[in-house]
Amino acid sequence: MTSSGVPASCGVRPSLWRHRDFRRYLTGQAASVTGSSISSMVIPVLAVLALDATTAEVAWLTFLGQLPPALLALHAGALADRHSKRKQMITGDLVSAAALASVPVAAALDRMSLTQLMVVAAVQGAAGVLHDAAAISLLPNLVDRSLLQRSNSRIGSLFAVAATAGSNLGAALTALLGPARALLGDVLSYLVSAWYTARIQAPESPRPATESRRLHIEIGEGLRYVHGDHRLRTLTLVNATTSFALALLNTLWALYLLRSLALGPTAFGVVLGIGALGAAAGALAAPSLAARYGPGPMMLAALAITPLTQIPLLLASPGLVWQFAIGDALFLQLACAGAAGTTQRTIRQVVTADGMQARMQAVSTWLTSGARPVAALLAGGLGTWIGVRPTLIIGTCLLVVPLVVLYRSPLRTLKHMPGSPAMAPPSAEALTPPTPTGPIVPNPAGAVDMRHDCSSEGGP
Repeated sequence: MTSSGVPASCGVRPSLWRHRDFRRYLTGQAASVTGSSISSMVIPVLAVLALDATTAEVAWLTFLGQLPPALLALHAGALADRHSKRKQMITGDLVSAAALASVPVAAALDRMSLTQLMVVAAVQGAAGVLHDAAAISLLPNLVDRSLLQRSNSRIGSLFAVAATAGSNLGAALTALLGPARALLGDVLSYLVSAWYTARIQAPESPRPATESRRLHIEIGEGLRYVHGDHRLRTLTLVNATTSFALALLNTLWALYLLRSLALGPTAFGVVLGIGALGAAAGALAAPSLAARYGPGPMMLAALAITPLTQIPLLLASPGLVWQFAIGDALFLQLACAGAAGTTQRTIRQVVTADGMQARMQAVSTWLTSGARPVAALLAGGLGTWIGVRPTLIIGTCLLVVPLVVLYRSPLRTLKHMPGSPAMAPPSAEALTPPTPTGPIVPNPAGAVDMRHDCSSEGGP
């Protein structure tokens, strides 16, 4: 059944906005994204301006925030396939809210330190892994698979708008309340997310406890499942290589803008907000672009454009003109991210059986997230050794790698969205990749990572 209770096969285009559970899901996740954009803008400001963090300390802060997904993503995915996804999402939200609330409390007591920020980043990262593994895999339970592309398009566009609002709100709250108390906006967003998630009424079908096996066995099933399907395997490889390159860039991006280019907190938030508008435009355009040009060529174009968007950053010097140039380039980068990320996420959801959704997502998250802390440490070492700008040049060159991976893959020729697999989850004894019911054609790849991760795994 579709969101409005009309079977998708009867040719009616039901309105997703009439789907009560989808609205609740969307509202809760959008609130969380808004708050996360606040902290993405505020925490670098706290570290660099309030606590005078060095290049190496900024790299360590980024590393600790990105380490939990690399360590816990596979376990979180297996737990989400085994237990209630909604309860796992709510738990993650509440833990994140508690961790972030400690920062303004410590600031009020004049006890805030860089060590505390690092601990908060690690705890928030771990809680976010639990939440995201369940959140992404919950969507196919809420809407018919024929509506997944439209659903992901609306989710991506609304999340981008929420990220824009969050960046601008973070800048405003920082100016009005100070950076530490501005984090209370993110605390509130997690509470709103937990509230709306708790109100979702769609039934879930977690496996009974008597059928549960050891977690490592189910994790192994997820790894074999992704490796055994060339579409999922290629999408994940492109995601991981892009994530590594962008993580290297992102580690020093805020430091470079705030210190080398002398952006203030307000200008920094505005630049992030401008870029997030591009993600909204790209996500909204994704279905029509994929239908007109084919998902494969569209993904290939997005990956080709992404390295070019770094050129203004590399050439920039302090001044208002360069601030606008960087904002425009970020707009284009995130437009590619919105279009490609929405499409590749839909493909992975469509071709994956119900009982493997969370583990499939977790494998991708594990590899893409695992690349980030390594890249963060590499960025810190290179930034200290050869300087920030040369390190950014290296990161830009690495963005060519996923383009080559996709270009050498048959997935670049995909002209139509693939069909759905059998709905029954694979058995433990004979786990095989899903077989599409539609024409056998390659699938697209090409998600690239967003500057401030406003969607779970990111896009170009």
